[in-house]
Amino acid sequence: MNSGPLLYFGLVATLAASWFGFVVVPHQQLGALQPETGANAAGTEVIYPAARSGEAAQGRAVYQSLGCVSCHSQQVRSENNGSDLARGWGHRRTVARDYLFDPTPLLGVSRLGPDLANYGERLGTNSFPITRLYRPTLVVTNSTCAAVPFLFEERPIRRNGPSPEALALKGDDAPAAGKEVIPTLRARQLAAYLHSLGTSADLPEAPLPPAEDANAPK
Repeated sequence: MNSGPLLYFGLVATLAASWFGFVVVPHQQLGALQPETGANAAGTEVIYPAARSGEAAQGRAVYQSLGCVSCHSQQVRSENNGSDLARGWGHRRTVARDYLFDPTPLLGVSRLGPDLANYGERLGTNSFPITRLYRPTLVVTNSTCAAVPFLFEERPIRRNGPSPEALALKGDDAPAAGKEVIPTLRARQLAAYLHSLGTSADLPEAPLPPAEDANAPK
């Protein structure tokens, strides 16, 4: 008996089933996703997600080039799958729509540092502590994050005085007299990207928890 045709059709059927399962079904599930109009954790109406622009978009490339994704994830797990929400890393679990405008979702492979999916929201109106990039232990004493001093420039203080961007360094970290350390463009871009990270918008597939009533009995 010639089993060639049967083998051929079996291979075709296997490839077709794989293509249907890995391409067609995910496209049906996710291909129609669009930005959603809703409210964020502060109660402000927003269109979410929005594409990053300017320094934040360029900072994403810096983040990737430095390998930050090796130590930081960007995916908040549900309360049934970890303690991310209890740690305050997010207000809700992460869903596919959060990555709608990301060419490559930076999910991460480990958590040597905290999850950053909602880092910008945690900063709030505070500016990113850019000194943390120069030497993380200046901001968090026990930090294991790698320093990136090559994203900064040491230069002579100019005639009109120190730059408003100059780092306030003391002790052994202070530059020589008459000099200052300022962030380069890549450092500012990376800081802008980290400040842009936020996933607290209310979505149909991942609603925010109801706000607690301060007068409710506990």
